[in-house]
This record gives sequence, C-alpha cells and structure tokens, in this order.
Amino acid sequence: MRAGIFATPRPEPGHLVPALAGTIVIVLALPIFLVARWDLAGWALAAVLWVGVHALDLLLRRSRGRGGNLAASGVQAFGLFFKSIALLVVLIATAATRPSVALALALTYGIAYTLELGLGVLTYFGGSR
Repeated sequence: MRAGIFATPRPEPGHLVPALAGTIVIVLALPIFLVARWDLAGWALAAVLWVGVHALDLLLRRSRGRGGNLAASGVQAFGLFFKSIALLVVLIATAATRPSVALALALTYGIAYTLELGLGVLTYFGGSR
C-alpha cells in the first residue's frame, strides 16, 4: 500500500499567520465599505464575530494543555461545535431581519475565513514531514 500525501503525519502548524491574514482582510474591508457607502453593520458584525471566534479559539487552545487527554478532546469538540452554531445563529438572525447586512457579513467573514483556511492548509502541507 502506498502512503499518500494525506497519510504522512506532520506537526500542527502555527495559527498566527493565517489568523493575521484573515484579520488583514477584515481590516481592509472597512475602507471598501466606506467608499462604497455600504451599511457598516455588516462589516461590524463580521469584525466582532471574527474577534470573538478567535478569542474563543485561543481560550480553547490554552485549555488543551500539553498532554492529550480525553477531557481536552471533548472541550475542543464542543468549542468547534459552539463556534459553528453561534456563527450560524447570528447569520440567520441577521438574514431574517436585514438581508443586505447578512450578505455583507457572510461575504466579509467568508473571504477572511477562506484566506485563513487556505494559508493553514498551505502551511500544513508545505511543512516538514
């Protein structure tokens, strides 16, 4: 059996560079919103959610500790679930009341998240084996 690219274990890459790249996208979106005279509520919601999700991620990463035990894995799983559900609740509530704000929120957050995810995958597969 051949070992493929996904079968090669690698160390977990750092989270700082991808998170900073996504933050830059959020920050650079503000002048676009101002120049285009779009509703700033969409940008503000995206920025608040971005900071909140990464603050929760940092808290969960610190709670993980050095050893890999079952309780830490459960906390990580609950944190991932909670972040996803919280984002969806805010997006759906915003879409129900102000669809244009929800679209701006989804696009801004989605572009930042996509860049963060792409850089994370690149640093993972570009790292040493």
